[in-house]
Amino acid sequence: MPAHRKPYLQAVREGTFRPDRQSEGIRFAPTTPVEPDWEYLIPGRTKSARRMRDDAADIWSRTVPALVASAGLTDTQALAAVEYVMTAVQLREVNRQISADGFTVPGARGESKVRHPLLSSVPQLRMALIRLAGELGLTPSAAAKLVAPDSSEDEEDIWD
Repeated sequence: MPAHRKPYLQAVREGTFRPDRQSEGIRFAPTTPVEPDWEYLIPGRTKSARRMRDDAADIWSRTVPALVASAGLTDTQALAAVEYVMTAVQLREVNRQISADGFTVPGARGESKVRHPLLSSVPQLRMALIRLAGELGLTPSAAAKLVAPDSSEDEEDIWD
């Protein structure tokens, strides 16, 4: 079984990088991610759909510019950020609905009360949100592993 290799940035940070053992990985063109059309991704004219679009725009405006500056997030990698925002918005909306309805709702066949059906989706949404936050470096442990992009790169960069 091959030995566990340190990520490139961790090896550089620790001063143990060796070109024969670690790879820098690939580099993406430094284009800033474009905010998606939330009306297309979250269709509907209901109050909750409008609120979800507003939440999505708010989360995007607070996280993506910070990720561009701190982690060098590019447009090519923006899908992970879009999924993070959508998952966060869905979790917020599920929590709002559960708060409004309560943990139990009337049963479909006339039973007195049953567990709210949305309660089963909360753990999956939370785990997906935590996983995406880790991918983007938004958790404290993931942020400690990131190195800010070098802004003083060579002027003759092929991506400029």
